[in-house]
Amino acid sequence: MNRQIRISPLRVIAPDGSQMGILDLDAALAAAVEQGLDLVEVAPLARPPVVRIMDYGKYKFEQAKMARQAKKKQHVIQLKEVKYRPGIEDHDFETKTRHARRFLQEGNKVKVTMQFRGRQIAHPELGKAVVDRVAQELVDVAKVESDAKLEGKFMTMILTPK
Repeated sequence: MNRQIRISPLRVIAPDGSQMGILDLDAALAAAVEQGLDLVEVAPLARPPVVRIMDYGKYKFEQAKMARQAKKKQHVIQLKEVKYRPGIEDHDFETKTRHARRFLQEGNKVKVTMQFRGRQIAHPELGKAVVDRVAQELVDVAKVESDAKLEGKFMTMILTPK
């Protein structure tokens, strides 16, 4: 930018986008100063290097504004957790599964956790049946990212939106 540019001659682009031609560094800087703007290098690897006469502060502000707009529109995928127990009743199962369905429709991943307490760990097949039932209920909106695996007192499975 401005005096930091060392190479001469330069291909100069005017503020309106038109070509000013190939000028030496001093002439290009004089043209920029005359218009009250900055000389900014846009393609340093080209031969000759390409510079543009522009208001650099305004350019940086516009770039930051565009980045803020893009950040507002993006959706960060979160991992939501829904906990079940091996002896869950039908109504509780349907309610928790409905929550998981809503999370998936919002575009989030869902971690289905089966929590065993006490002697329930002696029958992990009961918990596996509930976890498989959840996957079967949500097959229309989700696919299984990682299958159910038992880790200590918890069996976990991760579902992702289709």
